[in-house]
Amino acid sequence: RLAARGVPVKAVGKIADLYAGAGISEKIVSKSNAAGMKALAGLYEAAADASALYLLNLVDFDMLWGHRNDPAGMARDLESFDGWLSGFLDGLRDGDLLLMTADHGNDPTTPSTDHSREYVPLLAKLGGSGPGRDLGVRETFADLGATLAEYFGLPAPELGTSFLAALQPAEEE
Repeated sequence: RLAARGVPVKAVGKIADLYAGAGISEKIVSKSNAAGMKALAGLYEAAADASALYLLNLVDFDMLWGHRNDPAGMARDLESFDGWLSGFLDGLRDGDLLLMTADHGNDPTTPSTDHSREYVPLLAKLGGSGPGRDLGVRETFADLGATLAEYFGLPAPELGTSFLAALQPAEEE
């Protein structure tokens, strides 16, 4: 629905392949978390005033650390990502929405190399909104779709509840 409204959808990593290219206006293949983070930052900085949806898949967390049961590698890469994220958040423009999550668990400490069933993280930040807030445990992954629909001014989907209002700056009393 975004592509039909002229909103660019820019995919970094294997995202375009996951959706068979449907609705993707720009695709950048990245072979590592570091390459993906660099590509995303470059796309974001280059489009200073353009409305777009950017999608990034951080493949190393899944392929290198989770499936290979390497908690030390996962920890090192998480620390690296945390450092990158701090800088990215510093450059987040007022009104821009950042949503970060995962589509499955991938605990590197389990005896299995399969995806795991723990809750996945949800980090959400609206540029210029001040400190973070606890969004609680969401009822469904569809809440992300509902939030994106509201953010981009699309009709609400059948499933999901938007949490965009919870990200708005708190009213001064």
